[in-house]
Amino acid sequence: MRRLLLAVSLIALSGAPLSAKTVAKAAAKPAAKSTATKKAAPAAPRAGIMVAPDIREAVDDKRRDPKNVARDIYRHPAQTLSFFGLKPDMTVVEMIPGTGWYTEILAPYLAANGHYVAAVSAGQESDEYRTFLATDPDRFGKVQMTPFDPGQMNEFVPAGSADMILTFRNIHNLLGSPDQPGDGNAGQAFADWFRALKPGGVLGIVEHRLPENMDSAREKTTGYVKRSTVIRLAMAAGFQLAAVSDVNANPKDDHDHPKGVWTLPPSYALGDEDKAKYAAIGESDRMTLRFVKPDPNAAAADASPAPATDPAVTTAPATDPAAPPAPQDTPK
Repeated sequence: MRRLLLAVSLIALSGAPLSAKTVAKAAAKPAAKSTATKKAAPAAPRAGIMVAPDIREAVDDKRRDPKNVARDIYRHPAQTLSFFGLKPDMTVVEMIPGTGWYTEILAPYLAANGHYVAAVSAGQESDEYRTFLATDPDRFGKVQMTPFDPGQMNEFVPAGSADMILTFRNIHNLLGSPDQPGDGNAGQAFADWFRALKPGGVLGIVEHRLPENMDSAREKTTGYVKRSTVIRLAMAAGFQLAAVSDVNANPKDDHDHPKGVWTLPPSYALGDEDKAKYAAIGESDRMTLRFVKPDPNAAAADASPAPATDPAVTTAPATDPAAPPAPQDTPK
């Protein structure tokens, strides 16, 4: 395994393009190595990411809701945000922030020198999020809310002005239900994100991971999505794959539950039925992907690499080619 990761890293750092076949193999890797993955201790790769001190400080903020802090062991916010390359002077758009789990970290972090924009659907979601922001004006007073209308063209910020767009466990919602054809609203969303970002800007995605050897139809019923699907959607919009990490992987999750990801905590969709079993699994197995919007004025070698000390990180060159082929096919 170490030899394989070293070989991939050397290829990436050399700037040589990855073939579509190579990207496809990388996407399928967790399923192909499922036995080895289950034997691996998840703490090692997470410990390897270099966490920026200011991000650590934001995550350790004592004002965070204790219920949110309790989920850090599954969501690894300090490592995840460091992997994406977050800086305090950035303009950052977070898609569909839900009840504000990441807002508690991002809004104060960006308040002094950056700009935090929350893209929220109109109606109840918007009302509830606005109520959440009102609970602490000192921390959330500078948050800008912008509407998100799935399936329609959205302008979250002026075109080409965002440094980073983040979306946590939302791709399955954008793909829609089985009665929605194709990729649902996902294609439009990726196009909106590409348009909003500056050249060289980062799209950071965390999503429940469906093994590549499972039926793609499950993407619209279980909350899990194949890595190859996310890569395909991103590349179709013009993004280049920069790096992937297993920072949010969970080898205890076998991806096969009666009510999909919602069977697991924190949703516990089955109520008390087998609750101890699902609590022992923890939150879902997740992919963590970093894409970039190509900068025509920057050499491929200038692309910011992922933290090199993480053995679970695979870095891809900015010249990554077209997406690998993929089968046709609420609460977060």
